[in-house]
Amino acid sequence: MQLHDLAPVPGSKKERKRVGRGPGSGHGKTATRGYNGQKSRAGGAKGAGFEGGQTPLARRLPKLPGFRNINRVEYVPVNVGRLDTFFKDGDVVDGASLADKGIIKSSKALVKVLGDGSLSKSLTVRVDKVSTTAAEKINSAGGKVESPC
Repeated sequence: MQLHDLAPVPGSKKERKRVGRGPGSGHGKTATRGYNGQKSRAGGAKGAGFEGGQTPLARRLPKLPGFRNINRVEYVPVNVGRLDTFFKDGDVVDGASLADKGIIKSSKALVKVLGDGSLSKSLTVRVDKVSTTAAEKINSAGGKVESPC
């Protein structure tokens, strides 16, 4: 076998359809586009989303749902009940310790302690915000809430 003997398997290669090349080709005159109509003309086929001149669905729907405040500060909520299960008596609760225990994803995230659950341990809480009910539960358990709250 020589290099010039190599050839593709018969029937695996197909010649492309050359339209608009005269009546003898079988694809001449209208070039397989049919006779009249929008799609028979050059540049006539409209893009996806075209609804025949009717206002498209994408333009009929509102742009954004409601109002988004660009100055909104998002806090990660942590309940008092979770602090009771993860921390020992006398521990300091801050962003780094919460991230170490896997309660929050990042130590840089802003944290707000909420008052759901019960607390039986004395903890020192140093997070960004503490709700009033959470602060009452922490203080009644013998702990304290320190700044930056």
